[in-house]
Amino acid sequence: MKLSEIQIENLYKFTRQHYVYHYDVQTELVDHLANDIEQIWVEHPNLSFEDARDKSFKKFGIFGFMDVIEAKQKQMNKRYWKIIWRFTKEWFTVPKVVTTMLIFLGFFFAFQIPYSEYLFLATLLILITFEMIAVYRIRKEHKQKEKKEEKIFLLEAMLGTTKNGFTGVTFINLFNFIHLTRFNFSSLNIYWLILISSVITFLCIIFYVSNYVLPQKAQELLQETYPEYKMVKNL
Repeated sequence: MKLSEIQIENLYKFTRQHYVYHYDVQTELVDHLANDIEQIWVEHPNLSFEDARDKSFKKFGIFGFMDVIEAKQKQMNKRYWKIIWRFTKEWFTVPKVVTTMLIFLGFFFAFQIPYSEYLFLATLLILITFEMIAVYRIRKEHKQKEKKEEKIFLLEAMLGTTKNGFTGVTFINLFNFIHLTRFNFSSLNIYWLILISSVITFLCIIFYVSNYVLPQKAQELLQETYPEYKMVKNL
């Protein structure tokens, strides 16, 4: 016996009630539950849909769908960072490498100025502020979609948030380290200045890619990752 569309929709609601919020993860679980329920009916044809559903759900253990959610998040995290790295690499090829070198040289020479650590701290504060605003704006958009019960994909929820503000956290740690240790850049030798300038340049590129490039290319990336994305969004 096959599940009806109403029963399939019930499974989607069931997964959401058990804290599965992203449509692609819901779909994967619904497919698994539906196939398992149909197999249960072969063995127990008189079992109701609800009882068969609950019987299937119990097979996931005491943590329910949490293991599946975590596995899917790890899988998507890898894809997310591959996407970031794809666009970051562009900044080390012609013609963008010229801009990258200018950013690097800007930091390199700025750090040789007396009290440059204050200029650096101010730059960090500005970048942290911009990232927090961008992350807040994107999360607010997702909250509004959730209220409207729009379908949100896992990668869609991640785009623009840099894995919970990764660059922002890194910037804050750097800010605290320099502020608390009274770090003096102008006293460092050239090799340390090259290393620090390279790291900061790289972080700035990741910051730009994650907060500006990825949100602009969100539709393209989502259709690339999920073949069904355009069809689902048009429903």
